[in-house]
Amino acid sequence: MTTPVKRGQAAFFGRRQGKPLRKRQAGLRETLLPALKINPATDTAPAELRTLFGDPVSAVRLEIGFGGGEHLLHECSRFPQTGFIGVEPFINGMAKMLALLEKTPQAQGHIRLYDDDATFLLDWLPAASLDGIDLFYPDPWPKKKHWKRRFVNQHTLDRFARVLKPDAPFRFASDIDTYINWTLLHCAHHPAFEWQAESAADWHTPYEAWPGTRYEAKALREGRQPAYLTFKRRP
Repeated sequence: MTTPVKRGQAAFFGRRQGKPLRKRQAGLRETLLPALKINPATDTAPAELRTLFGDPVSAVRLEIGFGGGEHLLHECSRFPQTGFIGVEPFINGMAKMLALLEKTPQAQGHIRLYDDDATFLLDWLPAASLDGIDLFYPDPWPKKKHWKRRFVNQHTLDRFARVLKPDAPFRFASDIDTYINWTLLHCAHHPAFEWQAESAADWHTPYEAWPGTRYEAKALREGRQPAYLTFKRRP
């Protein structure tokens, strides 16, 4: 198992909270989040990850940095036999997701949440336990002096390689050219990952049934073209 990131090191995310939560949002953090939250610091990882979920599931996927939760909940509705783990350290994003889950209680049985640094969760997960990892529109940290805080790096890819099953996908979307090139370069140099592009247009073609995100809509309004990359975990 890889060495967990120590507290006090630079995080991969920026601020933890924006506007103050409304009373209902704060209430859901006190009631619904504890029922769905994974606690790597105190809980022992199960040998079989599917047992984390209240409903029977046949596969488990992870989305890191789910924003307001729109894509994650969309995938939950598309794949009711799949368990989803969603990571979002931004308090307001987690609050939006909890509000969505309150309105769709049928999804709660096959979703679990984590509200801290995803590297702690990745180190906690059993080896070869995930059927896919999604990382969409992560913080690009555009200044060169901050590139070390980009989530995609050699150590994170090592973590992905450990927890992904053979042939499972790692999907990455971004509208920032330097981060797209950064990710392609790091994955090309990592022995566990193979880029799945088959044509020149592939990386600008959205994923199947892609619902879009708020961040993507903003990028398109501002004239930036998103890229959608898929890498396969080599056996």
